[in-house]
Amino acid sequence: MAEAVVEIRGLSRFRSTLKRAGADMADMKAVNQRVGDMVALVGASQAPRRSGNLAASLRGARQVARARAYSDVIYAGPIHWGWPARNIRAQQFLLSAAIQTQPHWLALYERELQRIANSVQGA
Repeated sequence: MAEAVVEIRGLSRFRSTLKRAGADMADMKAVNQRVGDMVALVGASQAPRRSGNLAASLRGARQVARARAYSDVIYAGPIHWGWPARNIRAQQFLLSAAIQTQPHWLALYERELQRIANSVQGA
């Protein structure tokens, strides 16, 4: 499986602090999916093509703790990360897409985390 994962340092601590304050971090599912979809869309445009199945299989996952763009086609991992023993060179299209879209998803996260923080009573 090929995937690109965005990790926000300090998010676990932020989540636990907000949880104690009564904020619902399940709200992060929507923004994480938007980020995953954004990376998947750009990654699909950069994915190598023979049949187009790899590009068509790229998706964002709906998860609380992280944004994730992935493909469930069996050859996605070897195409993305490479497989030297089989003479398959790495074509890191998802990683490239995550880097390329970084300013956009960072802004999304900033707005969403601020919205959640503002929703906490006394913030």
